[in-house]
Amino acid sequence: MNGNLQHPDRDPTRRQLVAHEQEPFGSVLSCIDSRVPPELLFDTGLGDLYVMRTGGEAVSPVVTGSVEYGPMTSGTPLIVVLGHQRCGAIKAAYTSLRDGKPLPGNLQAIVRALRPAYEQTVRQGGTDPVETMARAQARLTANDLRSNQDLAPLAKKGALAVVGAYYSLDTGKVQVLTGAPS
Repeated sequence: MNGNLQHPDRDPTRRQLVAHEQEPFGSVLSCIDSRVPPELLFDTGLGDLYVMRTGGEAVSPVVTGSVEYGPMTSGTPLIVVLGHQRCGAIKAAYTSLRDGKPLPGNLQAIVRALRPAYEQTVRQGGTDPVETMARAQARLTANDLRSNQDLAPLAKKGALAVVGAYYSLDTGKVQVLTGAPS
């Protein structure tokens, strides 16, 4: 956030160390937005994170399975669902749902996946519905993952934290919205 980047684990020695086996300390589900690459935002390196990226953190069975992979196969103790400021996918879905105008092609699948966050945003109100929806999507997705039949037992015994968070493009700050580990 303050620009003092360490750039850890990005050299040939690290590459050789993780070439045969990986043990990432976290999994991040974030947006496809080019301004929000988790490895750079969290200043991590090779083998540190499992990263899944979808438009607006939309989930499907394949995405959920990808998120489950780390905790269920190697005991990765952290999942972060990272929403962000000025999310184009959230804005497009919000506008589509508000105006009743479907998006073309498979973009409509993203709109359908984001509908619960849209509905919560409409109920909640607020001055900036797109930002409200971006935060709602991160919280809802984290809550869904935390209560997932396969991840819930890990979370209940304290072996897994599932965190909903929000990244500010303006400041570089990540705000925890839900599920902060104790």
